[in-house]
Amino acid sequence: MAEAGPGGGITREELQLAARNHGTPLEALASEITPVGLHYLLTHYDVPAIDPEAWRLRVEGEVERELELSLDELRRRPAHTIPVTIECAGNGRAQLDPRPLSQPWLVEAVGTAEWKGVSLRELLDEAGVGHDAVEVLLSGLDRGVEGGVAQAYERSLPLADALGEEVLLAYEMNGDPLPPQHGFPVRVVVPGWYGMTSVKWLGRITVLAEPFDGYQNSWAYRFRQSKDEDGEPVTRIQPRALMVPPGVPDFMSRERHLSPGEHELRGRAWSGWGPIELVEVSADGGQTWADAELGAQPGTAAWRPWSWRWPVDSEGTYELCCRAHDAAGNVQPLEAPWNLGGYANNAVQRVVVHVGTDPAGD
Repeated sequence: MAEAGPGGGITREELQLAARNHGTPLEALASEITPVGLHYLLTHYDVPAIDPEAWRLRVEGEVERELELSLDELRRRPAHTIPVTIECAGNGRAQLDPRPLSQPWLVEAVGTAEWKGVSLRELLDEAGVGHDAVEVLLSGLDRGVEGGVAQAYERSLPLADALGEEVLLAYEMNGDPLPPQHGFPVRVVVPGWYGMTSVKWLGRITVLAEPFDGYQNSWAYRFRQSKDEDGEPVTRIQPRALMVPPGVPDFMSRERHLSPGEHELRGRAWSGWGPIELVEVSADGGQTWADAELGAQPGTAAWRPWSWRWPVDSEGTYELCCRAHDAAGNVQPLEAPWNLGGYANNAVQRVVVHVGTDPAGD
């Protein structure tokens, strides 16, 4: 992955990516479950056209019984429905300096949906995992070229993680069949892991006796400072809190405007390393912090709501920030360390607010 030069603007290639992918509007954080059309979306290659009648899911490799299942056969198995927050590993990439050249995410690459499907663990139990198994390879039906190699998009999970209680083979999103862009007819949902692991348009599950060395595991999604490093794999989601920007926006800058008074700030926080235990809010750019009030999360794999009363009587310009702490002791940094791929940049959100006469008249 390359990086932009000093002062470099968005490239044509990045604009192409940004036009076919989209983030969740921050005002949608007010919803516990993100509407399908507002949920963030990243598509690596092309959205494949799949005939659901002809589609088959194969389970093979180090198993006692190979399986081949139609969509109807999969849907007849016991179903589970869980809300899961999924975040792109590149969320925050465009805020790094120098900026890695790829999908130029700011902070909106996240969403929470209710996913319905079959437990991957139950399906693997049905197939009978072999004694030599170490990983589970999840292969999508979308194809492209990366690193000069033609390939399907596929990622592997360590066996212990693949057997996690809430890993799903999902065929519904928010009560309806998956839309094409979200992986129709079946996708993987891996709670707590960055979105690259939740393979869409699933076609094959292969239980492996050796670690997978394909592009998406061995090269992409690794923390490295230079192309010469092997790097460490990107796995679980780092803690992050986001707020619903208060007031009304300036069209171009998205800076906010509101009148003096007491305002309730609201948002969501999540982490792949454990429950959120604390959210702090600052109105002075991170110099001083106050504890927010936490609400109940809709599920163990979903974000947690928070709120904070902000009394502001003086007109002027303020910089609002929020940061999350999880049960594992991880805290959002004020500035995230740089890496070549721009992954897991969970630096605190900063929202500029101009307090004065509200242009909306509120």
